This record gives sequence, C-alpha cells and structure tokens, in this order.
Amino acid sequence: MKKYFLMLFAAAWCLPGMCQMEKVYTVQADKIKAHIEPTMYGIFFEDINMGADGGVYAELVKNRSFEFKMPLMGWKELKQDGAEGSILVLNGGKANEDNPRFIHVTSKSAGGYGLSNEGFHGMGIKKGDQYNFSVLAKLATPGVSLQIELINSKGEVMGSTSVIPASKEWKKYEANFKASATDPKASLKVLLKGKGAIDLDMISLFPQDTWKQRPGGLRADLVQKLADMKPGFLRFPGGCIVEGRELDTRYQWKRTIGDVANRRMIINRWNTEFAHRPTPDYYQTFGLGFLEYFEIAEDIGAAPLPIINCGMACQFNTCELVPIDQLGPYVQDALDLIEFANGSVDTKWGKKRAALGHPKPFNLKMMGVGNEQWGEQYIERFKIFEKAIHTKYPDVKLVSSLGPNPDGEVFDYLNTTFRKLKANILDEHYYRAPEWFLQNANRYDNYDRNGPKIFAGEYAAQSVAIGSPENKNNWECALAEAAFMTGLERNADVVHMASYAPLFAHVEGWQWTPDLIWFDNLNSYGTPNYYVQQLFSLNKGTDVVPLLLDNKAVEGKDGCYATASIDKTTHELIIKFVNSTATTQNISFNIEGAAGYQKLAKVTTLRSDKKDAENSLTNPKAVIPVQSEMEVNGKLVKTAVEPYTFKIIRLKNL
Repeated sequence: MKKYFLMLFAAAWCLPGMCQMEKVYTVQADKIKAHIEPTMYGIFFEDINMGADGGVYAELVKNRSFEFKMPLMGWKELKQDGAEGSILVLNGGKANEDNPRFIHVTSKSAGGYGLSNEGFHGMGIKKGDQYNFSVLAKLATPGVSLQIELINSKGEVMGSTSVIPASKEWKKYEANFKASATDPKASLKVLLKGKGAIDLDMISLFPQDTWKQRPGGLRADLVQKLADMKPGFLRFPGGCIVEGRELDTRYQWKRTIGDVANRRMIINRWNTEFAHRPTPDYYQTFGLGFLEYFEIAEDIGAAPLPIINCGMACQFNTCELVPIDQLGPYVQDALDLIEFANGSVDTKWGKKRAALGHPKPFNLKMMGVGNEQWGEQYIERFKIFEKAIHTKYPDVKLVSSLGPNPDGEVFDYLNTTFRKLKANILDEHYYRAPEWFLQNANRYDNYDRNGPKIFAGEYAAQSVAIGSPENKNNWECALAEAAFMTGLERNADVVHMASYAPLFAHVEGWQWTPDLIWFDNLNSYGTPNYYVQQLFSLNKGTDVVPLLLDNKAVEGKDGCYATASIDKTTHELIIKFVNSTATTQNISFNIEGAAGYQKLAKVTTLRSDKKDAENSLTNPKAVIPVQSEMEVNGKLVKTAVEPYTFKIIRLKNL
C-alpha cells in the first residue's frame, strides 16, 4: 500500500519544477474552425523613439538642410589652427518654399575654417565600409573647395575626401571614402580650402551598405529584422504622427515623395510630448516617405496599410478640426493615394509613381481613415471619406478607429456605431498590464462572426504603467502577449490583423517604452516580445483547428493557453502552447482526424526562468528561441512544458 501511494505521488508531482499530473488535450486536426488571413501578424511603424531619422533611415547628418527651428542645431563652427571666417543662415523664401534655408560660408584663411555635424547621438561608422557624401553647393568665389573628414570620438581622422564645386548655380556634388576604424560616436567635418565663399545645403552622409544597396536608403540591419518576421502587413506612417499635434504638423503624404531636397521637413510631434524625455532636435525630414514605405512592404512581402489624416489633429493635444465644408482636400489626398499606389501609368498619380522609379502598381487593398480618433466628429468625417473612397474604389477595405482604449464609453460608442454602419475593419488598441493580457485571451470568443473584422492595431504589455519611462521589455510581458495572441489566432475568423507597437527605439533617443526592437548607432537587438511576434508570424499556418481540454478552448485554465492550426501548404499541424505558471506542465496531445505524423516533430522553445529577464545590446540572446526535435508516437504527442514557457510543436503529415 505504501509503495502504491509513493508511485501515485511520483506520477502526480516531480522535482524540479513540481510537475503536475499529466493533462490530455485533444486536437481535432480535421475540423477547420477558421481560416487564418495572410495578414494576420504584421508590423506597425511610426517615427517615434528616433525610429526614422536617426534610426532606420540611414542618413548620418542631423539637420542636413538647416530647416530646424534653430537652423544650426547639430552643427558647430570650426576654426582650426586659428582660421577665420563666418557662417550666415539665408532664407530663399519663395524660391524654394519646401526647403528655403541654406548657409553662406566665408573663409578668410587658406584652410581650417568650416563646421562639423554631431549626427544623431554621434555617427555609427564601421571600419572598411564605404560612405557616400553629397552636398548642394553654389560657388560665390572661384577657387574654394571642400575638405570632408570623418572624425572619431578621440578627434582622429578616420576617413576623408574632397569636393570641388565649379558652378555659380545650385548643383549636387558627390564623393565617397572608406572608413579606417569603427566608432559609434563619430562626427563629420566640412572645411573650406582656400579663401572665399560658398553656399551650402543638403549636406549628407550615407553608408553605401544600405538595405538592398539603395543610395540614400535604409539601415540594413533594422530592415532585416523586419524581413525576418515575415510580416503579413506594414502599417505606416503611424500612429499619432498621422494626426500631428495640430493640423499644420499632420502627416501629408504628397510632401514625402520626390526629390528629398524638396520634401518639406516638420517638427516631430513627439518632440515635446513627454516632459521626462524632451527631444528638441527631433524632426521629420521625410527621407523615409510614402514611396519608401511602399517599397519596404514590397521588399518584405507585406501588404501595405497606409493611414491617412481625416481632418482631425491629435485629440490628446489640440483637438483641432477641419470644418466639414473644407474637408475636400483631405478626401482628395486619400483618393490620390490609392491612385498613386494602384493607378496605371496613364493616370496622374500612377504616372508620378512611375516617374519615381516604380511603374508597377503596389496592389493596395486597405487603408486606415484616422488613427486613434473618437467622438461624433470622427464618425461624421469618416462617413464622408467612406462614401468618396468606396464610390470610386469599392474593393478597398477601410480601417476604422475604436479610440485609444479597449473598453469604456468612448470604445462602446465607436464600436456600436461602426457596427451599425457595417464597417470593414475595426482597429482596437490595448496598452495594459500583463495581467490584462492573460485575463483577456478569450476577448474575441463571443464577437459577432458576421460583423466587422478586427485589427489589433496597437498593443504591448506595460510592466509598470501605460507610457511609463520605467516600462521594460521583459519576459513576463512577452509571455503574457503570447498567451493573448493564442486567443487572437483561435478567433482568426474575427481577427484578421494584429501588430505590436511601437516598433523601434534608439537606446539614447527614445520617448516611449516598451518597444519591439532596440538599437544604437551600430547594433540592434530583438526583445523577447520581438521573438514572440516573430514566432507567431512564422508559425501561423493557414487554418485554425480546435485544441481542447475537457471540450473547452485552452484560454487560461491552470495558467495555460493554447491554439492549433494546420498548414495546407507544408502539410503540418502546428501547436502553440503557453505555460504562464511557475510549475512544469506534463501534457499530451491526442490528435484526432489525422492519418498520423512523421516520427520526429520540430520544436521551438522560448523561455526564461526569470520573468524579469530582458535582452540588451550587451546580452542580446538572454531570451531567444531554441530549436529541437521530439519523438511522436503516431497521433499522440507527450511533452513537458517548463515554467514560463512558450512552445511551438510542428508535426509533419505522413
């Protein structure tokens, strides 16, 4: 009797990890519950945290066109070896209203006078890489040339070249050089050689090694991290950037295409948003503009999802509105954008796209009207946009905002109203504590299957509080998001899109935490949250099938969450399982409706014993996926899921 009791105890509990008695889950592999849209998991991009300028947009010179409110911000006058001269900031006014300022530099010495640029918290330079310098120049005095030097943080020259302007009219001059050292905090010197004067504008420095080697392009390591996620869509350009603090600083897509020298720069709306992170030097140059956004989406196989302003500035700031009778230009911008993306080269905006180097249409299928708007004023404006867009482009799906919160009076009003209007896609946002995500994995279980589809447009677990500068991208938050995402996938007939937000953050230039990918001037890393997003995207399958415990969905019982799908393309069954507890879960999956599976299954495990574990620049692999294999006994899968673990099992059909 004693021996029997000990055996029973051992079957129920085991050390370490205090394994519980085995639970048997059922997977009904032949019963399709819902189709998973190719767009299910995607990317939300916004120029916050130096995500564009100083981030993925690879320009190294800050304030290259002298259009900041303080025209020489980022620049310093240089007087080497006692050289003398002067710098004047001139405004050309109507001659170029999009880029009116330039500098007039006069040298009174043979050499050594000029200016230097600090970059974005320094310039990240790599030894052996080539760098492309360019400048718009207009010669005032014959015989003046430019000496270009890349300086490391010790003041030593680590690369140089020269430019010899020869025209008294504005002309672009280019040169390149190789860096002799690596430094994350380099700076650029532009020195005049010879006595005389010259006008300068658009002083620029790019690495040659950009994404797809495009001149003046994007930072390759950051875009590669996006490509590695294989996202279903790319939402751009935001976010609150779309709205602007006031309408004058809203995002206007037509000003972001064409020659970068003529893209009208504006202050970034995150410039003064947070008292704890003032960023007076944060502007939008729009070097990363709408053509580039469409190209990135095309490059990484993501459906483009542009968001356009609906005639409302940010309601957290000025609440500025365009009168209804003046909304026409805003609506026309939306119609023209669809033509820019999809129109033939015979159309006005299709011809413009072709002239910019992309004659092939971008196949735009959806668009957001407004970002995080609410209230009767939003509904009134949305109706006008919807009628105009669907009259001309009935197949374009429109995304409607349900406001900044996942519940409450504002949410309820918008949700009820848009459902009555038979809206296409509803955009829900949730920045909440990890516990909220664990408790809401069943959020969509009872949503109307015949109503609008859901876009989980912005979400991230907040370790401290919403928008707190102390929030961390720790494993507890990432694991809670994984648990929540099993509910998104299980309800894929309702939820068609989901994206974490924000995407990028510079370790020295951020305003908001947490964020998916962090970087400095040379390196980058994915957070645990990044790997959760990536694993869901890489393992979504094509169709959801039931995964049950006691004939119920697995949505938090005993701290466990799960979903299953089949992939009709690869002929696999994919099981995702989250153990949010401190106890190892001994489990088995009894698979029904399948002929059987190959003996070895592929397993991906993302876990940490420490809920506060984080990745960092110095330890980027603290929490990363680990690949392994496990044996399968016909249609029975037995495994142990360790504490605080997200596990994916892929079984190949016989």
